[in-house]
Amino acid sequence: MRNLVSLLFTGGLVFLLLVLTLQFPFAEAPMLVGKGILQQGAAETGTANLVTSVVLGYRGYDTLGELSILFTAALGLGVVLGRRRPEAPREPEAGLVLRASSDLLFPLLLVVGLYIILHGHLTPGGGFQGGVILAAAFFIPVLARPSQLVSHGGLMLLEAFAGAAFIIIGLLAMVHGGAFLQPLMAKGQLGALFSGGSLPLLYIAVGVKVGAELAGLLVRLGDTEIDR
Repeated sequence: MRNLVSLLFTGGLVFLLLVLTLQFPFAEAPMLVGKGILQQGAAETGTANLVTSVVLGYRGYDTLGELSILFTAALGLGVVLGRRRPEAPREPEAGLVLRASSDLLFPLLLVVGLYIILHGHLTPGGGFQGGVILAAAFFIPVLARPSQLVSHGGLMLLEAFAGAAFIIIGLLAMVHGGAFLQPLMAKGQLGALFSGGSLPLLYIAVGVKVGAELAGLLVRLGDTEIDR
């Protein structure tokens, strides 16, 4: 009896999968949502980079969840690492070449990170990628000069402000009768810097939040010892 029930279940499952498979054209994925975004995404959001339309518009809730996960991970790691012991000596400064290189790289990385964030709705890149570059811009000088102090409170304040701005922009869309994170303001001319409505503002908030979180985390890694 048990073998018969197992056989019937397996046969029914195979039949169901076969029916579902035959409903789709062979070697062609349905991609109904993807085709809809390709056809209407630029007109609906005003962004030349359709990835931005997806990340900040069509699946903005998922992006908010990713930011929450990053915040939780940074907070948890900071708690686990503990604080630097007062008696722990500071590492000596790097050599002249490394210090001069860090001074040169800081403004360059800062400009590149801001450029990628501000042009995320036009070209590949955006808040997450630009935020990582901004974090590296602030962390490299710390590696060259370990005695250089970085304000953790300032980074936390900047991260909190950026996260609040992201949510407030989404709520403003609901106040104006739209969905959460629905693009606000005029879409502008497709491909222009000032286009995409409020989506570039969301990318700026994402970039600042990611940059502040990662910079604070990297500085904490280089400035703390694990409590034993």
